[in-house]
Amino acid sequence: MEYSAKQIDFMLKTLKLIYEKGFMATSMRDIAKHFNFEVANVYNYIDSKDSILEYFIFHILDEFEGYMSNVMDSSYSSEDKLKFLISKHIRFTFNEPYQVALFVYDWRNFKEPRLSEFKERRKAYLEKFGAIIEDGIEQGVFRKMDIQMSTFLVFSSLRWLFNIIIHEKEERNPIETEKFVTEYIFNGIGVT
Repeated sequence: MEYSAKQIDFMLKTLKLIYEKGFMATSMRDIAKHFNFEVANVYNYIDSKDSILEYFIFHILDEFEGYMSNVMDSSYSSEDKLKFLISKHIRFTFNEPYQVALFVYDWRNFKEPRLSEFKERRKAYLEKFGAIIEDGIEQGVFRKMDIQMSTFLVFSSLRWLFNIIIHEKEERNPIETEKFVTEYIFNGIGVT
């Protein structure tokens, strides 16, 4: 479904509420109260809170799949490809921490067939992530390791960053964070 800029803005302003209460615990009445609306007015912006979930999670998937395709099609080394992906994840998380929180916590609330679609697309994305690590191992850039485990650990290091960004009292510098996380990951996979 296509949404207007006004509807997207409404959904963006709802994300913090959903994060604080939890997706399942947030009702349409809560959303209305958050905006000082009558419940009926919320339906001028969204059909249901599921539409918020679907819009943002599939928007993130679309964006990251497009970026992954560009990275995979590039002539860069496995090391550079992995650095580009780490950078994309960190920058997106700094810009949209509540969207990332929704992505991490709430995809389980999808109903079929969207749940299966999400799982398949996420799996394909992680397989491409793993293929980059595998290429790096074959090229001798990364040390020999279990590809599935290393992919999971690299990806896990990135997906929880939103917690620090949302809950930290002082603002963290995104460039310094990117450098720290990249060095941390690359020390773990053993760039030669």
